[in-house]
Amino acid sequence: MIRLLAASLALILTTLSAAAFETKATAAYVIDQTTGTVLLAKNADDPLPPASMSKLMTLYMAFEAVTSGRLKIDEALPVSSAASAYGGSTMFLREGERVTVEDLLRGIIVLSGNDACVVIAEALSGTENRFARDMTMRAQQMGMTNSTFMNSNGWPKPGHRMSMRDLGLLANRLISDFPQFYPMFSEQEFMFDENESSNRFNRNPLLSLNIGADGLKTGHTQEAGYGLVGSAKQGDRRVIFVISGLESAAARARESEAIVNWAFRQFAVRSIGDEGTQIAQVPVALGTVDSIGVELMEPLSILVPIGPSTQINAEVIYRGPQQAPIAKMPESPRNTPFAELLITREDLPDVRVPLRPSTDVPPGGFMVKVTAAAKHLLARLNAGPQDAS
Repeated sequence: MIRLLAASLALILTTLSAAAFETKATAAYVIDQTTGTVLLAKNADDPLPPASMSKLMTLYMAFEAVTSGRLKIDEALPVSSAASAYGGSTMFLREGERVTVEDLLRGIIVLSGNDACVVIAEALSGTENRFARDMTMRAQQMGMTNSTFMNSNGWPKPGHRMSMRDLGLLANRLISDFPQFYPMFSEQEFMFDENESSNRFNRNPLLSLNIGADGLKTGHTQEAGYGLVGSAKQGDRRVIFVISGLESAAARARESEAIVNWAFRQFAVRSIGDEGTQIAQVPVALGTVDSIGVELMEPLSILVPIGPSTQINAEVIYRGPQQAPIAKMPESPRNTPFAELLITREDLPDVRVPLRPSTDVPPGGFMVKVTAAAKHLLARLNAGPQDAS
């Protein structure tokens, strides 16, 4: 293996490590969505009671159903006795009435309606129990390996669990997969029934703070404590965070605001280059040239801490010299990359991306092969006799 310092990156990667965030949450997960950089993970893979934050999975499945045509946004769904019997935060739905899918979605997002979740669940799977099994199966398909659902809304029940990383993955998918529905998460008020106006405000404490917050969902039970799956966007950057286990709504609000401010003030995105940016030169064998450039296969930006200058390590990992012929666009570049760029940053995950040759290299002619064979023989002779012992 040949390791070459990517000196051309030195002027880009000059920064000081940001201070780590010491969260008071029992478990937390923070990711910079723009670059995919995990900024904080505390007990992030522990399956914990998610309370109403698990309603995001019900919303995801509802959005999928509307997008595929299984549900229509203006379709009126019936309210069952099971739905109307739920307590806690509700839309105050009454058995026998019919409510549009659009109102139910807002009822879940803004009002955190336990009853609205059940109406959606029964429409899609027949019963809430069957819908919970469908939720678990769909979550597994999405890569949420530490999530098990026992109901549609997070009402306390043994075995109903999600990890903070799974909730972060789910939030990312909601934002990315359903941009047509995501603006609902920023609505601060929804008046469904004027006679039942006690529950009409969004519980997300960040929406009115003018820090870019635009969703997603709070949660609270005695077992889970106070939690929040949140997201904020400033400029071209978006941050997603999940916290759980706070002692009060006020503590949740303080911790959420502190995390958002830390994530945006302590880090910035730096561009490494566009597709085709040459990173280094590497040697090749038995070709028409002795070396070629290696370049980025797609645009690359990374997240770096903000501060005075300190070098971040960047190197090209290349197993070679590889023999010609060499193709600029190999058939399986991601499975067997020609070379890789490795960037290491203190307190942040490594960045590792494949690199491709910057040009094709045809095989050399007869004299190239003769010269290479002569060099190999000369090297063996200069090495001297080998000790058989």
